[in-house]
Amino acid sequence: MAKVLVLGGGFGGVVAAERLAEHLGDEHQITLVSRSRQFIFYPALVRLAFGKCNVDDVSFDLRHTMLNRRVNFVEAEVAHIDPFEQRVTIAHGQVQGSLPYDYLVFALGRRLATEKILGFYEHAHHLLNVDKAIKFGKAVQSLDGGRVVLGQCFGARLPVPVYETAFALARHLEKNGRRERVRITVVSPETLESELRDATAAAALKDAFDAHQIEHLPNTRIVSLTQHSATTTTADAIQFDLLMLVPPFRGSSAAHYVEMTDDEGYIHVDRTMRVTGHERIYAAGDCVSFSGPKMGHMAVRQAEVAATNLIAEIEGRERNANYIHEMRFVIDDAGTDGLYLHKDIWTDEPATLTQGRFWSWAKRVQQKYWEVKHS
Repeated sequence: MAKVLVLGGGFGGVVAAERLAEHLGDEHQITLVSRSRQFIFYPALVRLAFGKCNVDDVSFDLRHTMLNRRVNFVEAEVAHIDPFEQRVTIAHGQVQGSLPYDYLVFALGRRLATEKILGFYEHAHHLLNVDKAIKFGKAVQSLDGGRVVLGQCFGARLPVPVYETAFALARHLEKNGRRERVRITVVSPETLESELRDATAAAALKDAFDAHQIEHLPNTRIVSLTQHSATTTTADAIQFDLLMLVPPFRGSSAAHYVEMTDDEGYIHVDRTMRVTGHERIYAAGDCVSFSGPKMGHMAVRQAEVAATNLIAEIEGRERNANYIHEMRFVIDDAGTDGLYLHKDIWTDEPATLTQGRFWSWAKRVQQKYWEVKHS
């Protein structure tokens, strides 16, 4: 019997654990370690902030879900891994000590690097957990005028929630008759073309900004904050009355002292999602060192590939599943309809770009699918 340890309770960890349980059955022991027993559907936090859904719609109990799928669940913090002894040290949870493994799936995501932005916690809202999304929503409700700045820092690689928040805010203000009193500014550390990896998609998004009278400041990198001002790398100051900012990220510290990461702490993997230079270890999700943005659908696909190859390895078969680094997302309320983009990041092929009401509806269906499947 093989002991398979899955680290992380996000998209990558949950999908990997479920796929392993489906195919390996009771013959092998599968354990999921997560710092929290609550799974959060992060793509829905913008909707939560604007009162379009409830807290129960964006989360479910991970322990209950995993046990129903014959996966052991441990609520604890992962301190570090030892790939040579094949053990993981855990702390600050229901179990402290170490857990042995025969195979490991590393899906701990990434950590906030807010230390790079002076004044972030004191002066910026964000949408990276339920409480903060609700707090930002309350600030929006009390907003009567002034300038709202929405953006991401260099190293965040998470542009879609920023765009969606801008459109949602514009629509909210229009509905409440306050749009003319509020200036909305989107700040990007790069150009739209760099963030979306496609000129046509960038042009479509810029048109949507213009349609909603949303100002866009490309190549603007925020480095520090005061109560009503953001300073950039060029020493320019951007004044605001309300700020929502996605901070920089770095790889999980649990793999920091193991020779498997790049300079930002992200884990090197090959296309089978096996960690480079280490046997019996796979990685999936935001923790891996792939170029471009980091998104939930990427974590899901990486987890599926990792689980498929891990199963093959356990069963003595060749690992033949390969990951294709595609970017697929829907920007809700882009213009009058949702904007869908599909781009293969590893090729020079142009992106597939479509707009229509269908894509906003499809995004709701995706959220409901996760809610129903894991309830």
